[in-house]
Amino acid sequence: MTRILFSLLLAMGVMVPPAFAEGPVLVELFASQNCRACPKAHRTLKAVDAERDDLLVLTWSVDYWDYLGDKDPMALTESKERQRGYTDRFRLRGPYTPQTVYNGQEQCAGNKRHYVERALERIQGQPDFDVKLVRTGDKIRLSGRVPDLADIWLVDYLSGDANTTDMLHPVTRVSALGPWLGNPVELSVPDCESGCAIIVQEAGFGPVLETMVIQP
Repeated sequence: MTRILFSLLLAMGVMVPPAFAEGPVLVELFASQNCRACPKAHRTLKAVDAERDDLLVLTWSVDYWDYLGDKDPMALTESKERQRGYTDRFRLRGPYTPQTVYNGQEQCAGNKRHYVERALERIQGQPDFDVKLVRTGDKIRLSGRVPDLADIWLVDYLSGDANTTDMLHPVTRVSALGPWLGNPVELSVPDCESGCAIIVQEAGFGPVLETMVIQP
């Protein structure tokens, strides 16, 4: 009987889609103004982002190439710490630019479009972690189940007219909102000067469980 019903649903074109995260795919670019390959990475991600509406690209500026030129004014200590976390997670020999990370699950050089598209294709097959961020008025409710401890991050970035750089959404500030074990949590909608996002991620810079973009 079950097989018959399933066949009827197929014949009618009715399929229950698999559950995927409702938020955008988080694409993180680690870059520096003193990195020769980074301008091409900026152009590559802008081109890919322009063709899709399911991405949030954040640019994290690092300072370890400052000895090659002027000090990068956008570099943050948090950028270097975050990239070190991914370096350990992906068992890389060391950090590099321009590195891109996709939902904390895939990584590749960001200056090659076919690398970027291949990483995004692999991410498409990842199932939802059953984590939800839902906004109601001035409150955001976080709920779901997590396999282990997770971190809640608030990331501020430049967007729109406020972004006068050649980068996509350069990060300006990072705040840790606290650990999370899967219990329902209510957060106040942050006051974003330009753009910001809430990122729920497995502790230790693991997979990104959910992302919500907050518009000012």
